[in-house]
Amino acid sequence: MKLIALYTQPTDMTAFEAEYANHLKLVEQIPGLQEIRLTRMTRTLQGSSYYLMAEMIFPDEETFKTAMRSPEMNATGKDANRFAADLLTLLIAKESTS
Repeated sequence: MKLIALYTQPTDMTAFEAEYANHLKLVEQIPGLQEIRLTRMTRTLQGSSYYLMAEMIFPDEETFKTAMRSPEMNATGKDANRFAADLLTLLIAKESTS
C-alpha cells in the first residue's frame, strides 16, 4: 500500500524545500512506514504540472490502516496542511501485477 503526495510547483522553491526537509522528519516517524521514495519532476508533457511526488510505502493494508490512524500521521498531515495545503494532492494506491 502507498500513500502518494503530489505537490504542484511552489512559488518559492527554496522556502518549500526548507519546509519539506523538516516535514520529512515527521514522515519518518510514521509507524510501519517501510520506505519513502521522492521524485522531483523535471518537465510536464501533458496535464497538471507537479513539482514533487512522495511515495510512502507500507508492507500491507493492515499496517497502512494502523499508520493512517496514528498520532504521527495526524501530526504529519497537520504539518503538510500548514505549509503546502494549496499545493498538495493525496492519493492512496495499491500496486498490482497486471
